Amino acid sequence: MWVKICGITNLDDALTATAMGADALGFLFAPSRRQVDVETVRDIVKRLPPEVITVGVFRNERPERVTDVVHRIGLHGAQLHGHEPLREVRWIRQRVQFVVQAFAAGDPGLAAAANGPADIVLVDSPDPGSGKVFDWRLAEGVPGGVRLLLAGGLNPDNVAEAIARVRPWGVDVSTGVEASPGRKDATKLRRFIAAAKGAGDELEEPPVTSTVVLDLTHRGDGAQLDPLDVDEGPVRPFDWAVDD
Repeated sequence: MWVKICGITNLDDALTATAMGADALGFLFAPSRRQVDVETVRDIVKRLPPEVITVGVFRNERPERVTDVVHRIGLHGAQLHGHEPLREVRWIRQRVQFVVQAFAAGDPGLAAAANGPADIVLVDSPDPGSGKVFDWRLAEGVPGGVRLLLAGGLNPDNVAEAIARVRPWGVDVSTGVEASPGRKDATKLRRFIAAAKGAGDELEEPPVTSTVVLDLTHRGDGAQLDPLDVDEGPVRPFDWAVDD
């Protein structure tokens, strides 16, 4: 079970989450009480063990800036939480190691997720960052062969049940392991990660994963950015509220 701790704002929380066994850390560059600046994240990232996956979270940002930030900091990938056109998602994916694309629970666009450019599909509450649990049955719209990352109201007390019912490839949490907005609680982190890993180990069969291989062995190399040159795709109709 892949565990991502999102909304990291400081080095102490990053190192604590890593020590507790988190596989990935997320840094919000979208407007939020958990928003961080490029310099802060760069200082955090260079102090992390190389095996820890680092992800920049963006909302309706220009694709050129997304790729620029990922490469300047040395992040592994980008997580897109807006209504980005598919042409932009494809363009970003061609220039970073992997892309996480977020969908609101129940979004009809989930049905076509397997054919999209994202490596990981995140299903979240219609009110992201609120800490509210959604009806997990709404995640059933994700087609087979997709790496499903489940978010939305998860916490140390319900993550095991969520994994048993939804059988995701991974889980993503921010609010559920906080002491206050932007500050993590070490005890909640330890309990959440232990519960998620334990629940993953108890699954009779491993969750279905996509055939796409994620190359996460190194960080971005600052590749030259080219103009957008791919066809326009449909725009998803919802608008994310990344903040509380």
